[in-house]
This record gives sequence, C-alpha cells and structure tokens, in this order.
Amino acid sequence: MKVLVVGSGGREHALLWKAAQSPLVERLYAAPGNAGMAELAELVPWNGEVEALADWALREGIDLTLVGPEAPLVEGIADAFQERGLKIFGPTQKAAMIEGSKAFAKALMERYGIPTARHRTFQDPLLALEYLEEVGVPIVVKDSGLAAGKGVTVAFDLHTAKQAVANILNRAEGGEVVIEEYLEGEEATVLALTDGKTILPLLPSQDHKRLLDGDQGPMTGGMGAIAPYPMDPATLKAVEERILRPLLEGLEAEGVVYRGVVYAGLMLTKEGPKVLEFNARFGDPEAQALLPLLENDLVELALKVAEGRLAGTRLSWKEGASACVVLAAPGYPESPKKGIPLHLPEPPEGVLLFHAGTRREEGRLVSAGGRVLNVVGLGATLEEALERAYGFIPRIGFPGAVYRKDIGARALKAST
Repeated sequence: MKVLVVGSGGREHALLWKAAQSPLVERLYAAPGNAGMAELAELVPWNGEVEALADWALREGIDLTLVGPEAPLVEGIADAFQERGLKIFGPTQKAAMIEGSKAFAKALMERYGIPTARHRTFQDPLLALEYLEEVGVPIVVKDSGLAAGKGVTVAFDLHTAKQAVANILNRAEGGEVVIEEYLEGEEATVLALTDGKTILPLLPSQDHKRLLDGDQGPMTGGMGAIAPYPMDPATLKAVEERILRPLLEGLEAEGVVYRGVVYAGLMLTKEGPKVLEFNARFGDPEAQALLPLLENDLVELALKVAEGRLAGTRLSWKEGASACVVLAAPGYPESPKKGIPLHLPEPPEGVLLFHAGTRREEGRLVSAGGRVLNVVGLGATLEEALERAYGFIPRIGFPGAVYRKDIGARALKAST
C-alpha cells in the first residue's frame, strides 16, 4: 500500500513512525512533512490546498491517507479525497465542525444532553461585555473558530476577560466568541477511534497546555502529555456512554457520519466528566504519548475506520506508561525564533524523538517553528518514563530551548 500522512508536526511524525511499522505499507509519503519525517517518507511539497493534494493522491495511486491537523479537515480534505474514490482517515467537513466551530459543538451538546459547561455565544462585542459584567469571574472566553489550541482564555479578572472578547470580536473579518462557566476539577483527554457506529476509546491521557511550570503562562498548542492518565473505569465508561456515543448518535441523526478520531477534552468534576472541547483529530502532543503504547497496526485500524469495518476490533496496549516533553523555540508561542541549529544524538532505548518544527537548511538541521521537538520516554511506570525523557533532554543541542520541567506531576499526584 501507498500511504500518505498529511501534516508537519510532532503528531504527524508519530503517525508516520507508527504507520512505517505496518507490513501493509510499501511506500510512505508526507505532505508537507518535516526533517524527521523525511527519514521515513518521501516529502510532498504542499501549500495547504486540499483539492490539489487530492488530485496528486489520485495520480500517484495513494491507497490510504491519514490526516493529522485540524485545518485541512475543516476545509474539507476528506470530502475532496472521497469524491475521487480515495480512502482517507479523518472526518468530513460537516463532521469536523465539532472542532471548526465551538458554537456549533456547544449547540450540539445542548441538543443531545452531553454534559458541558453552561455557556453563551456572541458575535456582538457590546452584548458579550454586558454578559461578562452580569456573570463575573472566573470565566472562560473561547474563540469559536480554529486557533491552534491558543484561542482559550481562563480569566480571573474582568479586564482579562474583556480583553479576550475584544481580541476575538474586534477583528476586521469579524468573529464569534463562546463565554462559558469556569469548571473545577482535573483535566484529561479521551480519544476514540470510530467509523460512525463502533467506538474504540484509546487510553486516557493528559495534555499540558500552558507554557510554564505550575500551569502558568500563556496557552500553547501543548507542552507535553502523559499516558495513561489514571482514570477509574466508571469514569471512562461514563465518557463513552454519556459523551462519545451521544455525540456520534446526534451527528448521525443530523445526517452526518463521523469517521476518524474524536478528541474529548474533559474536566473531571465532582458531578462527573464534562466536555471542555471536542476536536476532530488526534491530539498533539497526546498522539506522541499514545501511539508508542498501541500494539495494533495503525494502518489496519485506519483502513477499518475509513471503510466502516471497525465492529469486532479490539485495541491492545503495551504495559507501562509514556511521557512526552515538548521542546519549543525561544519566544514561543508569540514569536518563536527560527533557524536555530539543532544537534540530535541517537536516543537511547526507551526514548523516542519526534520532530515538529524542523527543516534542513544548507545541510544543517535547524528549528522552523514554535514547537520544535518531542522527547518521549517509555517505562514500566510513569516515573520511569519521565526519568528517561528528562534524562535525554540535556544531551540535545538546542540553544535556548523552552520546556516544562513538571510534565506528569498532576497525574503522579492523582495516582497516589
């Protein structure tokens, strides 16, 4: 089989690494890929135009495409490939609206009784500001559209909340803002494979969104993740029965069949799990933590999803835990420095290195984005996985690298 992975981040490198292990694969491609992915696949120059990539895939006889990022899904890449008779792992444009519009997702949750925070949606800045005055703080302000994981403000004072609303709604092109109640509890993620009927939850995981230790600093695309997160079976069952299944059944009732990965970002409250957000793809960096633990053939799973044949499939997981630590460029997330020379030693046993923002420049490996590298440690316990990941980082030549020193700390506390 010829397999194409769409995207250029750490998540896509992990997907490509896992796909490369499949005996079904004869040749791998990545569009546009990164320097690390180039070691596994042929890179395909791509400017983000979904129709052009679908035409290329048809000419090249691509048998299966795995989509990493959300933007192509929201733009309709799955529709473009399906129209050409090509198999693709990822939801259609209508299905991807669960991520493309937080307002759409919130309305869907309301209609089908999916537990989430109380909320209001606004397009008028004055009405939004009046509502903020009425409800007070703490409050959560979200950009309804795609924001690469950086469109959420948790405000503990009205000035911060009002500024977040202004930043979203006062843009020249307009905008839409979701203002929702602040939920208390522990955050966790449950991803699930689905062909629209069968749901296969992956191991629970936990992302670390903020830039700095202690969950301080600005929101980012994700600074690290661990798996599995210690979620009790009753909670995981509630996620499947009260959140994931009603979501898929609700979409189907509205004429939408969802095939791909559903990402449920959760707050584990005293009343049970509530949805913070739905995403239409693998999390980044959750994928980097989860995929090394998955024993199943990813390509075989993706084919079953794309063809609606997931019924009867069981997921198998390796014993132990994994921890992903993201190394970002100085200045991330606002203005990351690019072109920093990188020197990468061979990782030891129990450590994986996934590239994100990297490229080759005159024969040198340099940084080319905000999040640059993903160091993944594997171990019999989370402590061992973290020890291996953090033990390797000092050996990496990446001047000024920004990374958190407390990935996994909350999960370790929750498991005691």
